[in-house]
Amino acid sequence: MGDAVIEVHGLTKTYSTGATEVHALRGIDLTIHRGELVAIMGSSGSGKSTLMNLLGCLDTPTSGTYELDGVRVDGLGKNELAAIRNQKLGFVFQGFNLLARTTAVENVELPLLYDRGGKKRDPRKLAVAALERVGLGQRLDHQPSELSGGQQQRVAIARALVTEPALVLADEPTGNLDTKTTIEVMALFQELNTQGITIVLVTHEPDVAAYATRVVEIRDGHIRRDEPVANRRKAAEDLLHVEEDAA
Repeated sequence: MGDAVIEVHGLTKTYSTGATEVHALRGIDLTIHRGELVAIMGSSGSGKSTLMNLLGCLDTPTSGTYELDGVRVDGLGKNELAAIRNQKLGFVFQGFNLLARTTAVENVELPLLYDRGGKKRDPRKLAVAALERVGLGQRLDHQPSELSGGQQQRVAIARALVTEPALVLADEPTGNLDTKTTIEVMALFQELNTQGITIVLVTHEPDVAAYATRVVEIRDGHIRRDEPVANRRKAAEDLLHVEEDAA
């Protein structure tokens, strides 16, 4: 598995609404190693979305430590967190979050345009390569309205990959997709994972978590379960069965 991409110790998050305090996370210890595909599960209000926001440097913890790819990120300011997000993280969302009147290749180029280090010299070339990697090399100039839901999510995955991040965070990435398209997207995640990409996905669906290598279950702000996936399903094989049944 190699070294840790995520190293979290004693992470807490408390929200204050007037006189009321909500303890969303109550001391999370979590290590995720390079090359893992981890599913974070939990019911609504369990704290899983709060944890995802902290791991994605979209929010800051109340207490505890967080090291991302060797960089201590708890306590950083907004600008520093923005730079970390751009350099080390790729995001995939349930709603795709694509710009409507923008082509696939232009959507994928976007993170490169915010590259503060100035290292990415040819955004279009890198965006084309990312789209080819997810099987959309023939859809470069299509706008989201001209793509299916599964294809739009592939564009979003390409956008997450284009900066070569240390970690891809996917928040309910199959939530808007039908069963067959869900399996197609999970087959892509499994393929990318075999290439060494570290992926953490939030899901409430056990069928989706079954494609991960490891499941972390959050309940009442605590980790209640953290274990390897037994009898892990292979999405490519499941896809063959779905296509055979439809034939």
